[in-house]
Amino acid sequence: MNSIVTELQLSDFDADFRLLELSDVSLVIFTSTGCASCRWARETLPKLSLPVARLAWIDAADNAGLVQRYEVFHLPALFVVRDGQFHGALHCRLRATDLNDALGAALSRPAEELP
Repeated sequence: MNSIVTELQLSDFDADFRLLELSDVSLVIFTSTGCASCRWARETLPKLSLPVARLAWIDAADNAGLVQRYEVFHLPALFVVRDGQFHGALHCRLRATDLNDALGAALSRPAEELP
């Protein structure tokens, strides 16, 4: 498994363009500064060995359009995008083994267009 090599900050203005243009697997994470679990995720996820090329962070408080389109109801919220194709949400604990299992399951599903 690869270590995280890149972290991006995405917004309503550039998320679609950037996610469509990026190759390989992106883990898209919606967070907010007032969320304790989000702060923990922000600190911990970059240190985990995950089979993704990058972490793409989105501040939910500042990007209501993306929050609505991705149907984010709780934070942190994680989604998988590979080669510009959407592979859905991850619903798991934020531990390496659980995330790796959830990523494998998500990437085995048929891809869809970005929300």
